[in-house]
Amino acid sequence: MRVSKRILDIAVAFVGLLLTAWIFPIIAVLTKWDSPGPVFFRQRRAGALKHRDSRGRCTFEMFPMYKFRTMRPDAEKYTGAVLATENDPRITRIGRILRKTRMDELPQLWNVLRGDMSIIGPRPERPELFEHLVMAIPFFEERMRGVKPGITGFAQVSLGYSGRPLPGSPIAAHLDTLVNPFKLDQTDGSEADDMRVKLLFDLAYVSSLERFSTFVKMELLVLFKTPLVMLRGLGR
Repeated sequence: MRVSKRILDIAVAFVGLLLTAWIFPIIAVLTKWDSPGPVFFRQRRAGALKHRDSRGRCTFEMFPMYKFRTMRPDAEKYTGAVLATENDPRITRIGRILRKTRMDELPQLWNVLRGDMSIIGPRPERPELFEHLVMAIPFFEERMRGVKPGITGFAQVSLGYSGRPLPGSPIAAHLDTLVNPFKLDQTDGSEADDMRVKLLFDLAYVSSLERFSTFVKMELLVLFKTPLVMLRGLGR
């Protein structure tokens, strides 16, 4: 299974870079025109789960993830590491378009060729945020057990921004039983609830890798739906 997935990753990443290389300079010019700062953005992310000790502390493979910059250069100067929200004021005008179409993630094709990431898999989180999510959501770290993070994935093509169910989707009908398990006040729209829903899809994807038949079906499903999500500006 690992060999098949790696061959697929290399083939898709190589073809993807060949087909999209022409748009890189266009994005670079527009990014520079929209706001000062670098064109590319490099950030440390947590990859596959390596170890979990008896106290629940997790160790992950770390790697530098590359993207086109979509935020102001000083986006976290006063806040530190925080997850981006749907209408985040730190996002630039061009950055908003890049995020909606997912073109900001095209440089991650290089991460796939390097072996840091896969084309399909759970999204890699920042280590400092991952630690908080592991403490807030039981088994959250299991989404990365034995699997590399992906550019796209089952959760990304099935949910809205940051893991919120799309209106009218099957999962939306069960949202009341999935969010705010401790019935705390003033927690509507919390990041933990979004990630809790996202976890269900990530675990379903990891489970599909146990058999070759389910692996092929899942990979083809995500590969088919990803361009549709990009064109419609949905998911994340």
